[in-house]
Amino acid sequence: MKKDIHPDYHEITVIMTDGSSFKTRSTYGKPGDSIRLDIDPKSHPAWTGVQRLMDTGGQVAKFNKRFAGLGLKGGPGAAKK
Repeated sequence: MKKDIHPDYHEITVIMTDGSSFKTRSTYGKPGDSIRLDIDPKSHPAWTGVQRLMDTGGQVAKFNKRFAGLGLKGGPGAAKK
């Protein structure tokens, strides 16, 4: 291997969303640094099976307003004359 081309590989602490932590080795930061996770297997819907629908900033309403004129008048299931 060539010298001085590889990043420093050291021990860091990973802090989960529930406050529990574990030590691992990484090239992140400096020795002794910690990473606080925003989402992990204990809180992510893919692992917990709990789904939450979040309409942040009214994205669904914005979509409906933007595309209201497309398609059939009256929406799906409307009675035809």
